[in-house]
Amino acid sequence: MGLFRGFVSLLVLFLIERSNMSLVRLNDNGYEDLVIAIDPGVPEDGQLIEQIKDMVTTASTYLFEATEKRFFFKNVSILIPKNWKENLNYKRPKHETPALPGRDEPYTRQFTDCGEKAEYIHFTPDYVRGKKQNEYGPSGRLFVHEWAHLRWGVFDEYNEDQPFYSAKSKKIEATRCSTGISGINRVYKCQADSCVIRSCRTNSTTKLYEKDCQFFPDKVQAEKASIMFMQSIDSVFEFCNAENHNHEAPSLQNINSSEDFTNTTPMAAPPPPPVFSLLRISERILCLVLDKSGSMSSFNRLNRMNQAAQYFLLQTVENGSWVGMVHFDSVATIKSELIQIKSDSERNKLLESLPTQAYGGTSICSGIEAAFQVIGKLTSQMDGSEIVLLTDGEDVTTGRCIDTVKQSGVIIHFIALGPSADEGVIQMSNIKGGKHVYASDIAENNGLIDAFASLTSENADPTQKSLQLESKGLTLNNDSWMNDTVIIDSTVGKDTFFLVTWEKQPPSISLWNPSGTLTEAFTQDTLSKMAYLSIPGTAQVGTWTYSLQAKVNPETLTMTVTSRAANSSVPPITVNAKMNKDTNSFPNPMIVYAQVLQGYLPIIGANVTAFIESKSGKTEVLELLDNGAGADSFKDDGVYSRYFTSYSENGRYNLKVRAHGGTNSARRSSRHPLNRAAAYIPGWVVDGVIEGNPPRPENDEDTQTILENFSRTASGGAFVVSQVPNTPLPDVFPPSQITDLDATSESDQIKLTWTAPGDDFDVGKVQQYIIRTSGSLIDLRENFDDALQVNTTDLLPKEANSKETFVFKPGNVSEENVTHIYIAIQSVDKSNLTSKVSNIAQVALFIPQADAGPDESQPNPNPGESHPNQNSANKPYLWKLTGFDATGINCWHYIHLKALLLL
Repeated sequence: MGLFRGFVSLLVLFLIERSNMSLVRLNDNGYEDLVIAIDPGVPEDGQLIEQIKDMVTTASTYLFEATEKRFFFKNVSILIPKNWKENLNYKRPKHETPALPGRDEPYTRQFTDCGEKAEYIHFTPDYVRGKKQNEYGPSGRLFVHEWAHLRWGVFDEYNEDQPFYSAKSKKIEATRCSTGISGINRVYKCQADSCVIRSCRTNSTTKLYEKDCQFFPDKVQAEKASIMFMQSIDSVFEFCNAENHNHEAPSLQNINSSEDFTNTTPMAAPPPPPVFSLLRISERILCLVLDKSGSMSSFNRLNRMNQAAQYFLLQTVENGSWVGMVHFDSVATIKSELIQIKSDSERNKLLESLPTQAYGGTSICSGIEAAFQVIGKLTSQMDGSEIVLLTDGEDVTTGRCIDTVKQSGVIIHFIALGPSADEGVIQMSNIKGGKHVYASDIAENNGLIDAFASLTSENADPTQKSLQLESKGLTLNNDSWMNDTVIIDSTVGKDTFFLVTWEKQPPSISLWNPSGTLTEAFTQDTLSKMAYLSIPGTAQVGTWTYSLQAKVNPETLTMTVTSRAANSSVPPITVNAKMNKDTNSFPNPMIVYAQVLQGYLPIIGANVTAFIESKSGKTEVLELLDNGAGADSFKDDGVYSRYFTSYSENGRYNLKVRAHGGTNSARRSSRHPLNRAAAYIPGWVVDGVIEGNPPRPENDEDTQTILENFSRTASGGAFVVSQVPNTPLPDVFPPSQITDLDATSESDQIKLTWTAPGDDFDVGKVQQYIIRTSGSLIDLRENFDDALQVNTTDLLPKEANSKETFVFKPGNVSEENVTHIYIAIQSVDKSNLTSKVSNIAQVALFIPQADAGPDESQPNPNPGESHPNQNSANKPYLWKLTGFDATGINCWHYIHLKALLLL
């Protein structure tokens, strides 16, 4: 598994779980098939392997105790980099392991909603080796904290955006869990050997503590909870639960019960220690299994398959890979044994093996079994080898070889062509996490070429991967011209490849570089009806212009452009797309995700569009948003999201995403994109004295860099939808829940702001808003309909994703001893469907009390000691969030600055 070379010096270990289709299994209370991958940028170190084993072993015991004897880690694979020396103890990996960018701190990549599995956990060499445990806590404990993110979709119980809040007690309190954890709030800054400690001052605008104020926990505690706040405290061995939850504190949680808990019972005896396997990445081994049955002669399928396969062999598959080929109809034929690709010579030889005629029936298992023979001649250990299976037909006998696929360890990538492609093969691709992609018979959608473009090796260094810059098609009826531009930005340009396809006659092709120079002629393959051009060296940065003129009408033309990173030390801009589910049934909504990054840094302000194509070729276009509203969980994290509800039929759909950054619009943010970084402990209070830790190595300020123009295209794979009615769809989708309601006090009025939901989740416009207030958070949450309603006669809803503002004068609050006014909103659509109640915003009716302490900054002659006026007895009111109980890990969702999300 490779990483961007500019970032690998500090990256080491990734614990991987595929979010859509988990490869980690829970079997008899034990988690199996965990994969921990060491980055190739880490120097070979056998001791590091032992330290990883120690970390996981300790974590297993801690997890068992924290979940009341429910779970432990049963078996774990450690993936050794390819550039480490071979060892007889190293086996071939069973799964592909994606190259994952990261930075120098522990974190979990998590961008979906609470309760949904995350993507991976990232650790660093120094941390695994024990060098940063004072700042983050023991590695085994932190492993369990991050595991809760990864497996159960739990959020943190601290909030770096709002580390303090005004409490009902009329004090400013630190955001933390649980109420028994003690500590002090101080500004603590050190330069060289001089440290300054002072009490925290109140910001006149926010009425909370100033930006530099931090909470310092006491080193010695008695409290047992919570792991999701600060597992580094020695006494902490538990998750919080609903009973001790503090509703005042801001955090990011929703109530949810993991099926892991509901499907298990506590164990009677302690579990055995984890069993470890050492795996080492080797060359890619792949066999193309191509359908040439009679149905492939329809809709120009055979030729389109050959065009896409040629593109894959010429441009996508990486040098060093072993590639073979099998054809199948009623029977299978081995057309090429495995050939290691070292130059264009091997690629061209494989092109000669593509099928030229379509006839016969469809025997998918025959093709797979022949591929096993091909792979088996090179290696007896087939784990992690790949089969790319393309078929357009159904085969009722597919079930007979599923067990063989399971036992083989081979990864099946399934390209389904046309509406009748066998859905039974999906089960095969799911066994080892293979890809499932769909291409319709609408040639202008370029689905087959996109499918093959997505089959880059997950183990390859990202700077060596082929990236799709453009994928467009057009059916020309009256106009004979297809004219457009392609942007090549400075992060790409190596091995740039232009591919043109047609259906009837070769078009006239003209391509100009950014300087206006006409490029050399394309290489034409009139038999396969395609032409291509490889730009030597590194392509010129800027806008390339192409003009295609069809010779006949109607005609269908496509243009595909791919490239690789221009510099191995500079990570390219990348786009990855997916749906939140692989299967779904009406009327459940789905969510589209597209992540735009450069290395691990998010690209914000891009224009990102999703194209969702049904099995019959109907395409729904969605603009994806990174606004922290509707389907988008976090604003400006580089993940663009949107609800998808426009189901047109049952069966397969395919996702394709385009991302474009215009001049001065897209920006690269320095802020960590996924905000699931481990809590950094600024220091500990020992006997009333602050013992500070080194400052956090990276500046958390969000500096943004304006980017040049860029464009990317990516396939998000296929998904299957069922139970869609044949009649016009009823209005069953309510407005989405408002999650960013914010309230501020302006004299005797309250100003509310939020992002507008839509008639159907985040599309359209709602009919009205219902705003209610209360002096009791619990009453408003549990009895929203009975709370005092605000007059919203003058509030006219805007289109979805617009910013709404509303100012009102609060009525009399009936409750006694009220310290806050709590506000929530519910949306109603034209069919009288109501949204879930929003997050609860609050306005304090008092000026919070600050800590007692010195009024001015004073130098501390002893850097390790606290100021004499510090008072360790000044213990803030604390809070609890995500917790373990009989039903599992519970989540409460707090969004932005104030609030409890009600589900």
